[in-house]
Amino acid sequence: MAANNYQNIKIGIDIGTSKVVCLIAESSLDGINVIGLGSHPSRGLRDGVVVDIEATVNAIKKATERAEMMSGIAVNKAYVGISGGSSCGLNSEGAVQIRDRKVKASDVDKVINSAGAQSISEGHKMLHILPRDFLIDQQSGIKEPLGMAGVRLEAKVHLVTCSKNAAENIDSCMKACGISVENYILEQLASSYSVLTEDEKKLGVCLIDLGGGTSDVAIFMDGSISHTVNIPVGGDHVTNDIARAIQTPTNQAEELKKKYGCASSALTREGEQISSPSINGRTDKIFSRQALSDVIEQRYAEIFNLIKQRLGINDFSQALPAGFVLTGGASKIEGISQLGEEIFQIPVRVGQPSGLIGLTDILKNPVYSTAVGLVLYGQKETEEDYLDFAFTRNKGLVNQAFKWIQNNF
Repeated sequence: MAANNYQNIKIGIDIGTSKVVCLIAESSLDGINVIGLGSHPSRGLRDGVVVDIEATVNAIKKATERAEMMSGIAVNKAYVGISGGSSCGLNSEGAVQIRDRKVKASDVDKVINSAGAQSISEGHKMLHILPRDFLIDQQSGIKEPLGMAGVRLEAKVHLVTCSKNAAENIDSCMKACGISVENYILEQLASSYSVLTEDEKKLGVCLIDLGGGTSDVAIFMDGSISHTVNIPVGGDHVTNDIARAIQTPTNQAEELKKKYGCASSALTREGEQISSPSINGRTDKIFSRQALSDVIEQRYAEIFNLIKQRLGINDFSQALPAGFVLTGGASKIEGISQLGEEIFQIPVRVGQPSGLIGLTDILKNPVYSTAVGLVLYGQKETEEDYLDFAFTRNKGLVNQAFKWIQNNF
C-alpha cells in the first residue's frame, strides 16, 4: 500500500454515534478529488461520546480498511471530528497594544491568545479559538487586521472546549488503530465547510447537524461562527420511539423510518398502510403511515423546539436572514424542511455536501457532510500554513536585501 504523501492527501474520519466514515482525498490542479471512502456501523458511542473503546476501535478499523482498499493509500494521519456532545461554546474578548503602530502577525496571535485566556470548566480542554471580529482603536467590522495602523487591537472570538476524558478516549481509539490525529474539529464546524455558502454565513444562518445521538448547532453571522449549541437528542431517539410505539425490533424500526418515514404528518395520505414484524415472532402489525409520521413528527418537533429554546432568539427572520440549514444522517427524511419552517417561521433547507470531485453521486448525501467538511478543513489549514510560510520567507528575503543595500550603498 502506498505511503501517505501529506502534501496532497487529506483524510477525514467522522466518528459518529451511528456510523464511522473515513474519506481520503487528493488535491490537484483540478480540485480535491475523492479517491477512497469507507464506512461502518458504530456501536461504541452513546450521545456522541465513546462508551466502548473496543467497539469504537473495530468500527474505525473497518471504515479505514475499506477506504484504504479503494484508494491504495495507508491511513496513518487524519483530521477527526469531535461531537458537540462533549463540547461547550462561549464568546470572549481580548485586547493588546499594537507594537510599532502597524498590526503584525505577532499582534494578531497575541490578541487571539488574550481572548482565549479564559478560565474553562474543570475537566475540559480548549478545542478551538475562532475569531469573529477585530477592532482597531474601537473601529469594528475588521476581518483581516494585518498591516492596518492603530494603537489598540481588540478581538472577539468564539471559544469551543471539549471534555478531556472524551478527547482522551477518542485519542486512545485512534492510537489503537495506528492513526495519529492531525487535528480535532468540532463536527458542526466541519459540516459548515461542506454545506454552507459564504453568502449564507455573511447574512446569518443556523446550521443543525442532525446525527444519531446528538443534534449539533452552529450559528454564523457576518461570515464568522458566533454560537454553538448541542442537544443530546438525535435520529436514534426517533428510531427508539418507533420501536416502542409499534412494538417492533429496533432494526425494523430503523428500516421503517428510512423507507416510510415522514416528519410532517400533513404530507401523508389517508389510507396508506404499512406492515411490520412484531417482537418475538408474533403476527405482523398493520398500521397507517400517518400514525408512523405522528411518532416521528413529535420527536423532531421536540428537537427543533429545544434548539429554539436554547438559542433564545425572538425573531429568527431578523437574526438569521439566510434561515436554517439541516444536515447529517437524521436530516434524510421527508417533510423535515416543512416541519422546520413551521416551527422556526423562516426558510429551512437540507444541505448536501459539496466542494470535492469524484464519487459525487454517493457523496451528495447529508450523511457525509462532516467527513467532506473535515477534508476541506484540512485543505484550508494546509493552504493557510503555506501562506504563512511564504509570507515569513519572503519577509526574510526582503529584510536581507534591505540590509545588503544599507551595507553597500
